[in-house]
Amino acid sequence: MTGFSTSKSPPAPSSISMARMEKYELALKEALPIESLKIDDESYLHAGHAGAQGGAGHYRIFIKSPSFNGLPRVQQHRLVYDALSAWMPHEIHALAIVIQ
Repeated sequence: MTGFSTSKSPPAPSSISMARMEKYELALKEALPIESLKIDDESYLHAGHAGAQGGAGHYRIFIKSPSFNGLPRVQQHRLVYDALSAWMPHEIHALAIVIQ
C-alpha cells in the first residue's frame, strides 16, 4: 500500500460557496423542522463539467427531519427540492440528498 490516494480532497470553500450554503441552510430550516443538517460543496469533483462552467454548484445534503417520517424517498427528496427550487438550476446544478 502506498501513501498516495486517487481521491480528490476538498479545497476550502470559497466565500461565494459559503454564502450559498448558508442561504440554502436557511431556506431548508425555514421550510422544514431540522434535526441535523450538513451541506457539502462537491463542485471541485466536477471541474470542467458543462454544468459547472456557468458557476452552478454540485452539493450533497445530509439531512434529518421529522417531516420525512413515513414518507417514501421520492416525497422526502421533493420536500428538499421544493425548499431549494429558487436556486435550481442557476446556482445548484446537481444535488445529492442523504436522508438520515
